[in-house]
Amino acid sequence: MLRRPGPPLLLATLTAIALAITGVLAKLVPLTRQGDARTLNGFVDLNAPHLTPALNTIAHLADPGPYALTGLVLALIALARGRARVAAAIPLLFLATGTTTEALKHLLATQRFDEWLHHSQIAAASWPSGHSTAAMTMALCAVIAAPPRARPTVAAIGGAFAVAVAYAILTLGWHFPSDVFGGYLVAATYVLLAVSAIAFSERRWPSRRGVEAGSRPVDLVPALGVALVGAGAAAGVALARPRAILDYAAAHTTFVAGAIAIAVLAALLAGVIGSGFRASSTPS
Repeated sequence: MLRRPGPPLLLATLTAIALAITGVLAKLVPLTRQGDARTLNGFVDLNAPHLTPALNTIAHLADPGPYALTGLVLALIALARGRARVAAAIPLLFLATGTTTEALKHLLATQRFDEWLHHSQIAAASWPSGHSTAAMTMALCAVIAAPPRARPTVAAIGGAFAVAVAYAILTLGWHFPSDVFGGYLVAATYVLLAVSAIAFSERRWPSRRGVEAGSRPVDLVPALGVALVGAGAAAGVALARPRAILDYAAAHTTFVAGAIAIAVLAALLAGVIGSGFRASSTPS
């Protein structure tokens, strides 16, 4: 874990503030609510009957069943590596993030009606998104459970997974994009708090395992490979129908900005956890 509890605690404070700002923008500011709806419109317009089964499969990867199973597996991985504090933190994180998201949904439930949705309005209790919270919790906990050399790759894959779930639920019309941002920030806040708490406990009561080696620069190669594969797949899709994609992007500029922002936030959160471990890591 990070040797100093202060930096992750500061970052957790910043993500909590960002969460509050996101909620205000999503619920109370007409301009951002309109942008939220336009971005969602761009996603929903991408859906088609032949895509719906695949989108449903991706979205349901963050359902309660897979979520709980993933938490158990990650805790066992951390325990097998002798990282008892991480192993103990992971189930608590899975419980805390899910519980907080559900509580916020019902506490702040307000109907965000939009005409173009017609009879498919988003539920009043939708912010933050439970599936996005679950996906990001799974991604970030995978990073803290992974061995040092695997963390860059796990961060890259985890971030891509969180983005895939987010894009799927948006294309299916389950949530507004702001719901996704809220879910990501709930997960990040709790994981950063856990990192800070474990770092503090390690300073106060050092474990017997000694200092855990951090990742080397060469360990970034697998993560870059994952990123290049993803970029190559996206480029392949773009080259297959370049004119159609450009026309769609030109007609849905708000959607493009929102889609990029979601991907950037997921990459940033996964990268912060991964790079933090690489910077200085100790056992837990």
